[in-house]
Amino acid sequence: MAKAATPVAVRRILVVSSDVPFVRGGHRVIAEELARALTRQGHLADIVKTPQNRFGRQFTAYLANWATDVGETGDGHRVDQVISLRYPSYAVRHERHVCWLNHRMREYYDLWPALKGRLSRKDLVKESVRRFLIHRADHYFLTRNVSRLYAQSKTVAAGLREFGDIPSEVLYPPPPERPYRTDGYEPFVFAVSRLHSSKRLELLVEAMARLRSKELRAVIAGTGEEEDRLKRLAGELGLSRRVDFVGRIRDEALVEYYARCRGVFYAPLREDYGFVTLEAFRSKKPVLTCTDSGGPAEIVSMGRSGYVLPPEPLAIAQHLDVWAENPDLAARMGAAGEADGRAVRWDACVEKLLS
Repeated sequence: MAKAATPVAVRRILVVSSDVPFVRGGHRVIAEELARALTRQGHLADIVKTPQNRFGRQFTAYLANWATDVGETGDGHRVDQVISLRYPSYAVRHERHVCWLNHRMREYYDLWPALKGRLSRKDLVKESVRRFLIHRADHYFLTRNVSRLYAQSKTVAAGLREFGDIPSEVLYPPPPERPYRTDGYEPFVFAVSRLHSSKRLELLVEAMARLRSKELRAVIAGTGEEEDRLKRLAGELGLSRRVDFVGRIRDEALVEYYARCRGVFYAPLREDYGFVTLEAFRSKKPVLTCTDSGGPAEIVSMGRSGYVLPPEPLAIAQHLDVWAENPDLAARMGAAGEADGRAVRWDACVEKLLS
């Protein structure tokens, strides 16, 4: 007689992530998807949003996170585990605290050289002191305040080693649960992200001006401070009819663009992770990224599931032309990406985070 399945021990779990008003970043999506995945496996999960604070007020945010009570639910039950995601939420205190790190405050880490170059001498002294103190606080919280530390990509893990010699294990977050599908390989490349300088969408716009193909278009979804500049650049290059800016889109439209496009462009600068790559793979679409893009460059296999190229418009244009001329090749690459991404699943992540 077959043995009955062992019932899952129900835990009360808090997903803790710092947040800022009116900005829906990837950390918020990961928190929501993780809470849903925990619930699907029979646990009681909720999200606690803690303050991040504006630049210059970080220490009060660390203090607020450290002082936040995450040990008990509102109805008096003990919280069994906490999973924190990003700075400074890993400052919360709990005896069973797992950190699944998205990133630390990048301005004081990998983006420090760029910030330092913009500061006056007086501000440089002030920010250098803040940076020193934040580094010490982060090292303490990530080595002594958490029971286990996972990095959301090899890029994040490398940063932990470089700044603080902090060991971690890589655990990739799966993409959000959506009804991904494949409708075809129409002659347009799709890009979706916040329109920010770090996302480098000007590389795509400038590459479009260098294409041999006259049929391939670009569709760019998202909003942000770079929107006017990118539209102006497209106009100056004579691309107003070949580069479409569709703004903020709903999930249904996002899935449809993924389903129909020839391939996906995603080439941010030193991105910690980014869902776009695996969302494209779930839709059986290849991804074009760049050698200095961080997380996406870890996941895309050059020539198999897409292209990992120097951040140069001409190189990008040459490989977009390959997709333009060979839709069957794009389809094969997309299928390879879908196969590569199958192992990144929410049930496996939950098992790891709760082990």
